[in-house]
Amino acid sequence: MLTVEQYLERVLGLGTRLPSEPCAVGSGIGRVLASDVTAAVDVPPFDNSAMDGFAVRAADLTPGVRLHVAGDIPAGATSVPTVGAGEAARIMTGAPLPPGADAVVPVEQTDQPMGAVALPRSVVVREPVPAGRHVRLRGEDVVVGEAVLRAGLRWSAAAASSAVSLGHDLVQLVRRPRVAVLSTGSELVAAGRPLGFGQIPDSNSVLLAGLCTGWGAEVVSACAVDDDPANFRAALADALTADLVLTTGGVSVGAFEVVRQVVDGEISFDKVAMQPGKPQASGRLTAPDGRLVPLLGLPGNPVSVFVSAWVYARPLIARLGGWSEEWPDRLLPVTEGWKGPEGRRQFTPVRVGPDGVSPVHRLGSGSHLVASLALADGLAVVPERVSSVAVGDSVTVHTV
Repeated sequence: MLTVEQYLERVLGLGTRLPSEPCAVGSGIGRVLASDVTAAVDVPPFDNSAMDGFAVRAADLTPGVRLHVAGDIPAGATSVPTVGAGEAARIMTGAPLPPGADAVVPVEQTDQPMGAVALPRSVVVREPVPAGRHVRLRGEDVVVGEAVLRAGLRWSAAAASSAVSLGHDLVQLVRRPRVAVLSTGSELVAAGRPLGFGQIPDSNSVLLAGLCTGWGAEVVSACAVDDDPANFRAALADALTADLVLTTGGVSVGAFEVVRQVVDGEISFDKVAMQPGKPQASGRLTAPDGRLVPLLGLPGNPVSVFVSAWVYARPLIARLGGWSEEWPDRLLPVTEGWKGPEGRRQFTPVRVGPDGVSPVHRLGSGSHLVASLALADGLAVVPERVSSVAVGDSVTVHTV
């Protein structure tokens, strides 16, 4: 059997970062910036007021001085009065500082009331301010040509806001990975449909589609397909329009393993020293347009799908999308013990409590225990050499 690290290295070798494309700054949240964004304008683009108050000449100020009010300057003003000796101009936050003024006195430090009041003829300054106070200078944040947003940044609402402030409406973002999900098995029935003899609901396609969306991928299709090789071959051909194909089931050694029957020879089928999730398949298939599309064949049992997806599909999607493949973890004490198979690394769905972790199900990490997965806060990783975990032991827990 391959180790988890050996198989993960093989999986990550199947893909590289996807190409980039120009995107509107307000779209593409979660994608990765492909090239630096430099300032096309100074930020701020002009000297402006940081307060609601009065633009003044600091040299004119003494406690109780009365100044003539030369005019009003709201935010967005297209013209402003000049402030001469002994004068002031009422100004709002963000409005351009008028010629002659070099400071702003907040309205609270004058004899004028706050709010929507008529423009006064004069204003008394009770608390003087020095030159430069409450003034945002042009370019004090960023100057034209300065690289502000660096390639590799995960795009966010804050990044979009910054790009707009820098004078941009488009940025280069790495294309979001497109994923197709095929859940195999003649026993599978669509969600909510009545179950016949030997049938089970298709929870795997819903599970994988939701996980992939949460990881930042675009799920272009997610469906079940029966174990007829011709049907699977047709569904796979449609799925190869994606950047990554994920299948569930059909990769073990049974008589009706449809994935193995259809792609054996092009895809490698392996046993990995992990529980759950020992049978795995991986490789690349040629799409009709000539692209080599990675395929990961996951086991069919739902908990095996959940674990395998987190361990292998998640980092491969990250590599395609260009973002970090790291998986946050922490060392936590065990509050309820469990057993596992010696010789295989165990990934146990656990609940994180105030005192430590416990399995979400009394049977531990059984590959069929799908109903309890919603209770899991993380996957506890038990090393290959350990066959049981006792209360008080510490385990590494990956966040899910």
